[in-house]
Amino acid sequence: MLKGKKILLGITGGIAAYKICNLVRLFVKAGAEVKVIMTPSAAKFVSPLTLSVLSKNEVVINMFPAGDNLEQAESVIAKTWHISYGLWADIFVIAPATANTIAKIVCGISDNFLLSTVLASRCPLIVAPTMDEDMYRNKVTQSNLKKIKELNYDIIDPIEGELASGLFGYGKMAEPETIFEFVRNKLIKKKDLSGKKILITAGPTVEPVDSVRFISNYSSGKMGFEIARAAAERGADVTLITGPVNLDTPGSVKRIDVSSTSEMFNAVRMNMKNKDIIIMSAAVADFKPVKVFDKKVKKEKTGKTFNLELTRTQDILKYLGENKRNIFLIGFALETDEGIQNAKDKLISKNLDMIVLNNPKEKGAGFGTDTNIITLIDKKSVKKLPLLSKYEAGNAILDYYIKNKS
Repeated sequence: MLKGKKILLGITGGIAAYKICNLVRLFVKAGAEVKVIMTPSAAKFVSPLTLSVLSKNEVVINMFPAGDNLEQAESVIAKTWHISYGLWADIFVIAPATANTIAKIVCGISDNFLLSTVLASRCPLIVAPTMDEDMYRNKVTQSNLKKIKELNYDIIDPIEGELASGLFGYGKMAEPETIFEFVRNKLIKKKDLSGKKILITAGPTVEPVDSVRFISNYSSGKMGFEIARAAAERGADVTLITGPVNLDTPGSVKRIDVSSTSEMFNAVRMNMKNKDIIIMSAAVADFKPVKVFDKKVKKEKTGKTFNLELTRTQDILKYLGENKRNIFLIGFALETDEGIQNAKDKLISKNLDMIVLNNPKEKGAGFGTDTNIITLIDKKSVKKLPLLSKYEAGNAILDYYIKNKS
């Protein structure tokens, strides 16, 4: 499965380091060549000898050997210098990644062999954080994780579970099997959409009420942006039409910013030609005010109540269903009750090839989260997936297309 792939595995000083032995075994069993770098703190949690035996390669911990043996130091530098490691790897995985290491990566600090190799590497970098929930939720850590993403590094989000502190919460490193699948997908799937043109919508739309107020929803745009990122990594030519969001554009993605539903409708209509796939993940407003006031409506002039008359917005998904030509059309359904049936009805009425159902009431799903629980529905099947990061969910949607495009 991973024959010929070169995986560089960095281990830092978190209790989850003991699980990395299993991750090394998974990589080696899949045919990959694995080299391991550890921080000195990591060596206190798991034996370098064990990892050396499992990886069939020498484990590097320090930049220089202990003592003052210059000849030995020169030999180590020639054989294991961080630049050669950085150039050798097809992918660099840091698991577990402590808050300390994440902060140092963001700041460009290179005070150990692992961090020096991060600066010298040219391959994709994947970070799997682990820490106590309070550390994970801390504003500084969240800011650092955001910067990690801005550097176009991947993050495998921690999960909820029992932590080293004895508390229960988020901060537990993703299981080795999850990390393995993430890396495998990154290495072997990234070109299976080459030559495909994909249009994706994301985020909310905004319908003005007056000069300062509007009707909208809680959509963060994260789901659509992660689908776009996954599709671009897999070789697709991606156009992303987005409502107002505070997100960075994924690499190699053409971004078109819109505000209202009518603007999104026009942008979709102008860019749908020659597309192979259209994925409508935007949370488009269903209604807009009949009258838009050009000045702020003063509460003193409205009395105790203010009636706002609404009318329907353009049904973008229905338009696409009626006008698609050789386009694989995927819609989204956000449902709180009778989700499966409502999604199936929408699949038929909008002439979709597939619909993605999610329920904001489920923990870890819905607006604003970095994870989602989705159900993939077509005319023949219903497949509910477990809790996934939105990036993983995006890849699952694309996997479905690859499997069913014929």
